[in-house]
Amino acid sequence: MSDNTVTVRRAVAADEAALLEIELTAWDATSGFPSLTAGDRTTFFAERYGPDAFLVAELAGRLVGYIRLQDKYPFPEGAGVLSINGLAVAPEARGQGIGSVLMDAVTAEAKRRGARKITLHVHGVNTVARRLYERHGYVVEGTHPREFLIDGQYVDAVDLALFL
Repeated sequence: MSDNTVTVRRAVAADEAALLEIELTAWDATSGFPSLTAGDRTTFFAERYGPDAFLVAELAGRLVGYIRLQDKYPFPEGAGVLSINGLAVAPEARGQGIGSVLMDAVTAEAKRRGARKITLHVHGVNTVARRLYERHGYVVEGTHPREFLIDGQYVDAVDLALFL
C-alpha cells in the first residue's frame, strides 16, 4: 500500500535540484513566463529569495510542489500584507490536491506571522489556478488588461487577495 499523504515543510538548500526540476517542467504559457524557464538554468534559489521563502509539498518521500510566500512591501506601512509569488505542482502529481494542501499551509503560515492579507497575481487565462484560489477564498481585486505578451498573445494579469 502506498502512502498518499501530502506533507508540507519549509524548503531547505538540499531541495534545490528537485525544486528546479519542478520549476522547469510545471510552467507553460498559460501559467508562467516562458523566458524564465528557458535556457540553461542551474539554480532555483536566488539572492532575493532563499529556501526560507518556500514551503514544499512531499508525496511518498518526493518533492511534488512548492509555494513562495514573502512580504509584499519592504516598508512598515505595508507590514501584514504577504504575497504568493509562485505556486507550482509537478505535472505528474497534479489532480491529487497538492495545490490545495499548499494553499492551506500558506494561509496557516500567514496567520502565524500575523498577516492581515495575502495577495497574488495570476494569468487571466489560467482558469485552473483561478478556480483553486477562489475555492480558498481569494477574491479579485483588479485586472490589468493586456499586461503581458506571451507567445504572440496578450494576457491579462489578475490580482487576487485573501483577507485574513
